[in-house]
Amino acid sequence: MPAEMTRSARILATVGVALALFLAALDQTIVGTALPRIVAELNGLDYFAWVATAYLVTSTILTPIAGKLGDLFGRKPFLLAGMIGFVIASALCGQAQNMAELVAFRALQGIFGGVLFASVFATIADLYSPAQRARLQGVFAGIFGIASVVGPVVGGYLTDNLSWRWVFYVNVPVGILAIVVVFLTLPSVRHAASWRDIDFAGAFALAATLVPLLIALSITRDHDFTSPEVIGLLLIAAVMGVIFFVIERRDPHPVVPFDLWKNPTFAVSTAIGFLLGFAMFGAILFVGLVYQGVLGIPATNSGLLITPLMVGLIVASLITGQLMVRMRRYRYLGTVGAVLLVIGLYLLSQVTVGSPEIEVVRDLVLVGLGVGVGMPLYLNATQSAVDPRYLGVVSSQIQFWRNIGSTVGVAILGAVLSHELTQKIVASIPPQFAGAIPANGNAQAIFDPAVMQRIPPPVLVAIRSALASSLHDIFLIAAGVAGLAVVLSLFLQEVPIRGRTARAPQPEAETVPAFGD
Repeated sequence: MPAEMTRSARILATVGVALALFLAALDQTIVGTALPRIVAELNGLDYFAWVATAYLVTSTILTPIAGKLGDLFGRKPFLLAGMIGFVIASALCGQAQNMAELVAFRALQGIFGGVLFASVFATIADLYSPAQRARLQGVFAGIFGIASVVGPVVGGYLTDNLSWRWVFYVNVPVGILAIVVVFLTLPSVRHAASWRDIDFAGAFALAATLVPLLIALSITRDHDFTSPEVIGLLLIAAVMGVIFFVIERRDPHPVVPFDLWKNPTFAVSTAIGFLLGFAMFGAILFVGLVYQGVLGIPATNSGLLITPLMVGLIVASLITGQLMVRMRRYRYLGTVGAVLLVIGLYLLSQVTVGSPEIEVVRDLVLVGLGVGVGMPLYLNATQSAVDPRYLGVVSSQIQFWRNIGSTVGVAILGAVLSHELTQKIVASIPPQFAGAIPANGNAQAIFDPAVMQRIPPPVLVAIRSALASSLHDIFLIAAGVAGLAVVLSLFLQEVPIRGRTARAPQPEAETVPAFGD
């Protein structure tokens, strides 16, 4: 951002960016509550994970591309484009007539979501010095937390009283307000870059690497890991990954500068971001199944009960932002957070049909605390470890690898659910009720109140028990992945949260700076 910005102008610009973040965060949280009802109405439990996977695949691909383009051409045009496209895609999602259309529109929404998220966090890094933005992370975590509290509540109410389609339509007025504020308040930045500086080959190779990789992981719901389809897609991804690496090493403006990995702070932070993304989305995506499927709580109430996770996230992020600018060994904050995440996920794996709701609330608070510590800590540590000219690149890389972890986690955990659930339902149904299994063992009936009334109570209990058993395995896997983050956190090389005067980005720079200079 220009150095001549007044304090009032910077505050107004921050409000605009905060609204953009609220738009993206609201969508991520409001949709999760409605997913079980969407599955029941559109008859697509097999596509349950794809609704999230499609969004994460496209947003993951676009995040590093948007971060790099923001460094080259300025943040404002990409922030606006991301919001406008996001609003249009949200309206299309509300018009979906089947799961295939919904997945396709969610993929489109993810394209603009990736642009939006990359631009938001890089813009904040431009507006504020490292010490200031470390403290401001708590405020933005609060925005995310508010959206995460409001989203499930509003999503549950709309789902129960109107239609699940309104969880997408509600993005439209919020998005229009955010677009207007950003357009009027966020200044443009002069740049010396041209379209010739864009790494088109790298962007294409990145997409050609991620798409087959994530499809291979997702189809393991229906195919063995050793099947020709899965192995073939993984081989394609591996070949394209090598090509992508070669392209990026030779391009003067790479989408993913691999030299960044020479910086130990960046390397550890992104690796932990990958692991936290895997574990975090394992909790957030499937906790709706715990409430509505295992415990039988209506969608509205399940939205309210996820609030403690976000309360924990907000509190931990606020405290972390304050502490890390005062502590020399702030890596231990990350260790404590990862340990809390492991404990919370393990306790979620112990939930059964008869578990009290308060136990799930307790577990979600622990998960929120663990995630809340990691989100600001590793982003700020990485931003302080590189030259301010490359804030867009490193900010988008942190988000990129977190998205990769989330996408891989959703695909693997979704595959585990689809693979185990039907078998466990069939095995748990009492023999005298074998003919009452809905949809050939499909558990989606327990999310539809009308269908649920027609299921014999013993069958209903058996389905819920089978779902609880499958979710037990899912949360244990997520806890194991979070355990790896505990170990890695001990190897973070702390970089002082330096500087109190923000420096303007210099998009005309040609190379990634040497680290450690």
